[in-house]
Amino acid sequence: MRKISAALALVGLTSVGLVGCTVEAAPAPCVEGDSDALASLVTVEGGTVAEPRVDVYTPFHVDEVLVDHLTDGDGPELSTDSQLLVMDYAFYAGDSGELFATTAYDGDLSNVFSMENIVSALPGLSEALLCAQAGSRVVVGLPADGINPDYAAQAGLAEDESMLAVVDVRKVYLPQAEGELRYNSSLGMPTVVRAPDGRPGVIIPDATAPEDLVVQTLIEGDGDVVEPGDTVRVQYTGLTWAEREVFDTTWDASPAALSLDQVVPGFAAALEGQTVGSQVLAVIPPDQGYGDQASGSIPAGSTLVFVIDILGVDEAS
Repeated sequence: MRKISAALALVGLTSVGLVGCTVEAAPAPCVEGDSDALASLVTVEGGTVAEPRVDVYTPFHVDEVLVDHLTDGDGPELSTDSQLLVMDYAFYAGDSGELFATTAYDGDLSNVFSMENIVSALPGLSEALLCAQAGSRVVVGLPADGINPDYAAQAGLAEDESMLAVVDVRKVYLPQAEGELRYNSSLGMPTVVRAPDGRPGVIIPDATAPEDLVVQTLIEGDGDVVEPGDTVRVQYTGLTWAEREVFDTTWDASPAALSLDQVVPGFAAALEGQTVGSQVLAVIPPDQGYGDQASGSIPAGSTLVFVIDILGVDEAS
């Protein structure tokens, strides 16, 4: 049995901070694969917390993506190709039925994958995972045209070879803030509007910036509470009050992983105690931002304005 490491098999699939491609977070249709046809070719046994026991009728060949949800979870759903997730997986070569890549199945929830990168390497798999919820076990038959040729060559698959994937979706990060809208007085404060994919637009008023930190919860989520020192996955847009210009945004890339121990004090204070799913407006005075030092395109003494969507909290490794 040939078996390559997960790191080698999925090189490029793991999310890395702000690196990524522009992807619109538009809902996509769920794949309604022929689960009966797949079940006639594959037997999967064992609990979802351990590596599955799989028997494959070989040669395993499919002409379209086939999907069978062996277990349906009840957690957040993968609804866009720009989300992050934690998963365990086992990949099998179609011609031989041999396992060629697997994760450790050791309960570690700290390895976060990007759907964007799965789209790049295994477009058929990303298609099949849409609509899967956290806690699901999904069996997927991938035709050759659902596998990136570079990935197929790396995995040792023939040009026209299919593959089988068993994926356990452990955790799903939200695509954008989701929760209850909250009323805040907008007098003298920035106004936030949202595109359908959640991307915020910010209008800063012609007014004097506040001298103290101001935090407003615009959308209140019902997820985990953000604690001091946590590493959070967020989408954010940052502007300077005086210039009214965006100096940084994650909406053109992957969500950012930010440790609250490593951001400016006002940013950390704005997120601590908030809940996953929330959208927060933070106006950060210079003494809780970059002070009298310039930072990149941010002038010294700037009041910062951030709109932050809290998508999830990373597990410690």
